[in-house]
Amino acid sequence: MSLEESREQLVEQFGVLFDEMGQPPMQGRVLGYLMLSNAEHVSTQELKEALRASAGSISSATRALSAAGFIRRVFERGSRSHHFRAEEDVWGDFLAAEHRYLARRVVVAEEMLRHLGPDDKAPRERLLNMRDYFEWLEDHHHKMYGLWQEYKKSRADRTR
Repeated sequence: MSLEESREQLVEQFGVLFDEMGQPPMQGRVLGYLMLSNAEHVSTQELKEALRASAGSISSATRALSAAGFIRRVFERGSRSHHFRAEEDVWGDFLAAEHRYLARRVVVAEEMLRHLGPDDKAPRERLLNMRDYFEWLEDHHHKMYGLWQEYKKSRADRTR
């Protein structure tokens, strides 16, 4: 099997991984392609051709991956095409970006709690659990991110 065929299979495996997580497989394929690329950045046209996908499919995938912090749009002077690259630490950046997701749920729970009346005991308990759970989870995400950074540093120290 050639290197190109191996890379194509790996890209498809990323699509399967995303599908297993309930995400569109194209997002996984785009991320896999960008993670395996040695180029500084890849154009939407290259993604479209390499993944045999429509412009709309690539656009939707890159928009979602950018919003999640997996990839970054890169501007190339003089080019009308969009260019993208995978973040250096995709998974660590994703962990850090989940902070927004968790913080938003805390805000929503607190807003709902403000609108409850004195007789809303069961809803209050549910919403307190929601708020507290997401605050607790947010705190653990911060700790995990710090631990991840320490682990990466120790890994780098070992390989020198």
